[in-house]
Amino acid sequence: MKTKSLLKVNIQQFDVFNPANILLQDAVSGSVPKEEGTLILKEFMTQSAVTRLAKYEPMAKPEKEFTYLASGPGAYWVGEGERIQTSKATWLKAKMVSKKLGVIIPVSKEFLNYTVKDFFAQIRPAVAEAFAIKFDQAALFGVDSPFGTGVSVFERIESSGNKIALNSIGKLYDELNGVIALIEDADKDVDGFTTTRRFRQKLRGAKDENGLPIFNDANAGAASQVLGLPIGYVDSKSWDYEKALLIAANWDMARYGIPQGMEYAISTDATLTTIQDAEGNPINLFERDMFALRVTQQVGFMTLSEDAFAALTPEVTTP
Repeated sequence: MKTKSLLKVNIQQFDVFNPANILLQDAVSGSVPKEEGTLILKEFMTQSAVTRLAKYEPMAKPEKEFTYLASGPGAYWVGEGERIQTSKATWLKAKMVSKKLGVIIPVSKEFLNYTVKDFFAQIRPAVAEAFAIKFDQAALFGVDSPFGTGVSVFERIESSGNKIALNSIGKLYDELNGVIALIEDADKDVDGFTTTRRFRQKLRGAKDENGLPIFNDANAGAASQVLGLPIGYVDSKSWDYEKALLIAANWDMARYGIPQGMEYAISTDATLTTIQDAEGNPINLFERDMFALRVTQQVGFMTLSEDAFAALTPEVTTP
């Protein structure tokens, strides 16, 4: 994307930058207004399955070191007057490094006449959705991941071999129970699933050995549940159906952090090489009387254990 812009910033005439009073055309780059940025983050964290299930780590800087409990202390039977033995918990250190997540959205030029505040109020859902899709792709399957090889949830599943294929050991109830057991074998508890709404039909039809449904759809503000555990739904654009149908996890072993506010910039003369028109040509903003909004946000993610995740994979077909 070409970064040269025909627009010029001139806000020195204002004593205080007030996004409610300044037009977007007069403030072509800077920080996303705090209120709107907070709302974008809330929508992003609501739409992303990973942020709903994984554990949040507060980050004040792009890098954070923290300790986590890998195994707890043991207890002992003690006779009267006997000395209680001392056991030691295992604490490990981890370092999470945030990476820049960015989105570029082509927008009609009329929005240049909006105030900065009003513009971001309008564009907020699109930015939040784009962030959620890209983050879930990287965190769940390692797609275009900046966090390193072997860090994503499914890469951990591949390393551990914690996979059961659909219809490989019986009906769906048995297979989900088996997926949970893979994590329990490592002495960890499953505290949630993630899948797409496309798989919800199979979950609705699944029954236990007594013929009772194992799925409860969202009701009265509560999340959907299967076998009594919550489900975080992922946008279908974030999911790899060839690799997994559903993922179970002890989500305390997945961490994410968001260390700083959002920044934005706009351009009216860029050529967007990652978007094509109907003829397969890159989008030239100047020719189309449009501008592009770029929003960036630092986000960190890591997984702490490979045996804390398991997957129900697609049915194995024989030729």
